[in-house]
This record gives sequence, C-alpha cells and structure tokens, in this order.
Amino acid sequence: MAARINKKRSFLFVSKVLGKHIPVGPYTPLLSGAALALLLYLEMSADTADRVVMDPLMNQAVHGLIHPEYAEEAYHALLAARLALPEPVLFIGFAETATALGHSMYNAFAGGASYIHTTREMIPELESVVTFEEEHSHAVDHLCYALDAGLLSGTEPIVLVDDEITTGNTAINTIRDIQSKFPRREYVVASLLDWRSDANIQAYRELEQELGIRITALSLLQGSIKVEGIPQLQAAADSGAAASTGAELVTTYVFDGLERLPVTSADGQGVINSSPYLKHSGRFGLESADNAQIDAGVSRVARQLRGLREGARTLVMGVGEFMYLPMRIAAEMGEGVLYQSSTRSPIHPERREDYGVHNAAAYPSAGDTEITNFIYNVDPGQYDDIFVLLEREVPWQRIAPMTDILQRLAGNKVHLVVLSSEPHTGGSGL
Repeated sequence: MAARINKKRSFLFVSKVLGKHIPVGPYTPLLSGAALALLLYLEMSADTADRVVMDPLMNQAVHGLIHPEYAEEAYHALLAARLALPEPVLFIGFAETATALGHSMYNAFAGGASYIHTTREMIPELESVVTFEEEHSHAVDHLCYALDAGLLSGTEPIVLVDDEITTGNTAINTIRDIQSKFPRREYVVASLLDWRSDANIQAYRELEQELGIRITALSLLQGSIKVEGIPQLQAAADSGAAASTGAELVTTYVFDGLERLPVTSADGQGVINSSPYLKHSGRFGLESADNAQIDAGVSRVARQLRGLREGARTLVMGVGEFMYLPMRIAAEMGEGVLYQSSTRSPIHPERREDYGVHNAAAYPSAGDTEITNFIYNVDPGQYDDIFVLLEREVPWQRIAPMTDILQRLAGNKVHLVVLSSEPHTGGSGL
C-alpha cells in the first residue's frame, strides 16, 4: 500500500506484478496479462476436457507470479498453448497503467483477437471514437484513436483491462459510452485486483438490466477493502536521486523496422511535436496478424541493446503509456535485467519496510511540461546501466529533466534509446 496525493482517492495498491511503480523482472508483468488471458479462455470455453488440460497451466502461471524466478517458464508455456477463443474478441487497455497489461492479455491469443489502449495524448489529426472519464483519477479524460473505423463497430465481446477495480465506475462509464455508439451484448472487465463492494457489484447488475447486456468480471485476486480517515504523511519526501555523482549519458537511435504513423501530438499549451508515432504500439489498434511484425521488431531492438550492456545490473524503463514494447525488449536482453515505467501518478514516498514506495523523483513530462512524471523505487547506484526507451523523438530540452535524474541514479551509464523505423543518419530532436 501507499498514499496517493489525490483528494479523490487517498490510497494506492502498489502492484508487485505490474511493472509500473516497482522494478520487476520483465516476465512477471507479461505473465500477469497472460494469466488473465487464460482466465478469459476458461470462462469462454464450453469444453470440460479443455478445462482439465488448462488447469495445470493456470497453476503454473500462479506459481510464476508468486515466485518470479519461474515467471519466464510459465509465460512461454502459456504462449506455447496457442490459445484460441471461440469468437473474435476486442481488448481495450486503460491508460496509462494498464496499457501493457491489456497488450499482454491480448497477445496470449494465437488469433481472432484485436487490441487498442486508451490514451491521454492529444493527436489533432485523429478523432477519438470513444471518450470517457476515470472519476477518481488525477487525469480523467480517456481518448481512443482507432485507425480502423470498424474496430469497435462489430458485435464481438469487448474486454476492458485495468490493473485494479475498486468501485468499477471507470468500467461503467466506458461501457455506457461504447454501448451508446457501438452496441453489443457482452462485456468482460479483467483486472489484477477486484475490490468491489456488494453495492458496486450490484451496480454492474443494474447496468446489465438497463442496457440489456452481460458483464463478466475476471481477476487474479478478489477481496474487499475498507478505508477510514486519511493517510498521516511524513513531512520529508526522499527524492531518491541525490547521492550519485552522475553517470554518463548516451543517446542511441535503434532500428526496429516497425511501421510509423505520420501524425503529430499537441500538449496542453498547444505545442506540436511532429515526430511520428509507432503504428503498432497498441494506441491505434492491432489485430493478431500484426503480432509477428511486432515480435520481429522487439527481437531486433533487444539484440542491439544487449550488446550495449556493460554491468550485471540493468534497468529498462518505459515512459508513461509506452510500456509494452520496452517490457518485451527487456525480456530479451539477458539475465540481470529489471523493468519498470515512469508514471504520472502522484504517490507519497516513505522509506518503511511495509510501505510500497520508498523514494520518488519528479520532473516535468517530456510530452507535456504541465504534467509531472515520477520515477519510484530506484536508489542511486542500484543499477549499473539504465536504458530508457522512447517511441518517438522529443526536443532535447524536454527530455533533459528526466535524464538528469537518471544520471544521478545510474551507477555507470544511462542509455537514452530512441526507436527508429530506419537506420538513423541524424535528426532534428535529440
């Protein structure tokens, strides 16, 4: 647990399997999404014999989540099962925390699946097909940019993926908005944690009656919570980045061979970044047929970065919503690699054994300087090398506040890695 700096919700469950606030082995968050996929497969399978075959896989997945040293083996076993759903399914991951979780859940199926994650980035050239609010969040507007106009217009089940369901209101808001534009019969809400109260569960049943739909909830852990009062916070916050003399910073453009989407982004002040986006990050929609290209790009980047490692202890970082591809790349970079992502979620740090966030480093977001981003639970010198991966170029002056912090955290070297669709010969950004 940790205390959120948020008047709407004062607490946070700091996940040990998500790869956001705590550094983890990259196969752990990949396995958490795959385990949710197996739960969905079992829910939709009518074949009792098939369930018997899959039970050992679920036991292996749970064992791998509890014991991280077995996560890689369990993850590959799930992928090798070549899960196939009885009908097409659309997965939607919630930004920013569950973008990789949703992608990993979708990726566990061998075919018939499609995926998109919501975003809080403004892309002037595109129109959001659905928009909804996350009521308890510090950043409420979710946008959804589907390049394929037919992605949401079918009648297949939609699986909404989030890391944690506390009240279920975000899912309710999302279902209402989708149903008003793209009606269908079946929704699934999948999460690592489900803490809904009886009243919250009843709200799902009432929505089912109102809209004539079916909502199934799936989670790896279900329980109940009761929150009283407000956190008593200590005055001093440990920045976590003050004790190191400063590691070397190296900027590297890495060829991934993946397709780009020539659209821009606009921040809160209207500043435009014209650098193209990765087309297959998940932000613009994916189908199972795209996965082979993504896999090849991941392996191509991992091979290059593996050769840049100099120390035994390596941290690979995603940035904000850009989580899944860095996570996959980290998984192929060899032994001694941990993964986590920066986040916009404001959490109070306190160095205490039973507390989820021991230190914090804050800086203005490279994408929008009015937004504060955070790096949690990284001590100076904890890693020899830190690799931070960007999906697109940003102006140097915008990325420098983050790299300054990372240079004070890394023991040896910080690699600022910019993914590129072709071998780099110079650029206008970094």
